[in-house]
Amino acid sequence: MDHFVVLGEAHLRRILRDYARYYNDIRTHRSLDKDAPVARRVQRTGSIKSAPILGGLHHHYVRV
Repeated sequence: MDHFVVLGEAHLRRILRDYARYYNDIRTHRSLDKDAPVARRVQRTGSIKSAPILGGLHHHYVRV
């Protein structure tokens, strides 16, 4: 949270909701053998694109 200027309670809730979604759905975890807690299929073909998360603080790389 040190990297955000929070503009109110609603803004803080949105940031926390987005981070929780990133942490549980997208971020890899070493204890899960570099998988996310929510399983996803492996994308083997296509070019790699970057999608910014939390205003660019993190990125999610996907094949399209």
